Amino acid sequence: MQSLLFSLHRIVALCLMFAMTSPAIAATPLPAQDVELTRIAFGSCSKETLPQPIWKAVLAEKPELFVFLGDNIYGDTRDMDVLRGKYDKLAAIDGFRTLRAQVPVVATWDDHDYGEDDAGGEYPMKEQSRQIFLDFWGEPAHSPRRERDGVYTSYTFGPEGRRVQLILLDLRYNRTPIATSPFLADEAAYRKWAERAGKAGRDVPGPYARNPDPAATMLGERQWRWLEEQLRQPADVRLIGSSLQVLADFPGWEAWVNYPNDQQRLFRLIRETEARGVVMLSGDTHYGEITRQAENVPYPLYDITSSGLTQVWHVPVPNALRIDGKYFRQANFGMVEIDWVRRNVALVLRDERGGELIRQTLALTDLASR
Repeated sequence: MQSLLFSLHRIVALCLMFAMTSPAIAATPLPAQDVELTRIAFGSCSKETLPQPIWKAVLAEKPELFVFLGDNIYGDTRDMDVLRGKYDKLAAIDGFRTLRAQVPVVATWDDHDYGEDDAGGEYPMKEQSRQIFLDFWGEPAHSPRRERDGVYTSYTFGPEGRRVQLILLDLRYNRTPIATSPFLADEAAYRKWAERAGKAGRDVPGPYARNPDPAATMLGERQWRWLEEQLRQPADVRLIGSSLQVLADFPGWEAWVNYPNDQQRLFRLIRETEARGVVMLSGDTHYGEITRQAENVPYPLYDITSSGLTQVWHVPVPNALRIDGKYFRQANFGMVEIDWVRRNVALVLRDERGGELIRQTLALTDLASR
């Protein structure tokens, strides 16, 4: 009997310990829908095995919300126990635990936390991975997100006239195969050329190409219909969280431009729904930059790329649309700062000590069709 009681006490103790350390239970609740937001932080590419000193700088900015844009861990596996273990490692990092305890956090995924490098709809463990993702990020059991073909979702905060809509897309679950460039015909030769070009300071395009097939897609039809519904909802600032760059003209690595029909469909949808205040937030690249597109769009569109929280890539990559030709090859995070009195929004990149790398301020009146 004493042995049984001891076992029961031990089970209860373990359950309590799990409850105190569970990421879902420890998470700060989301703001109420009528709460006005002015400071939103975001980032991507955080390797769970590396130190993450950047969280101190993120917390110093006092964000009201933090958005993970993908590669939140580097899972890269078909073994779901391994994937869970890597989420556990992220959950154990002090800075991340402090973030979740103090700031509401939401997330979408990219390839590495989805399951495999550059993977799309062909990844065989995508449904199991989706459930693990939703569990880790504390998605309620009866959430509509649990029933979707992917992890896409949206949130709305603030009263009329000061309303922020955050749309998080899923570019993996339904993605058709990506087209490869002739560069990849001889991968060894490509890698040697890329290394020489990078050392010489030249831009190095990646191994992927545009796919002109009208059926090629990242989102899938169900997500496209859902996105149209979201864009028709009223909002003053509309943040579209995309794990990949939306506007970069042709880096040769994964980006929306590899699926030109999807990219043009997005621009057309913004025009047809008369969606105001659209700004893109993106990740993936392991460098940070702001991209602006003013041609063939309903109004000038901006894409602020924050990557990575731990990951840095030093190879120069082409993008003719980056603002001032600047990109930042160091750990970074992004901030969206909204001034409701002046009716503007500032897009800011900061380094791991909080230093400002670049700032672009946009008038809300300019983020609308004329």
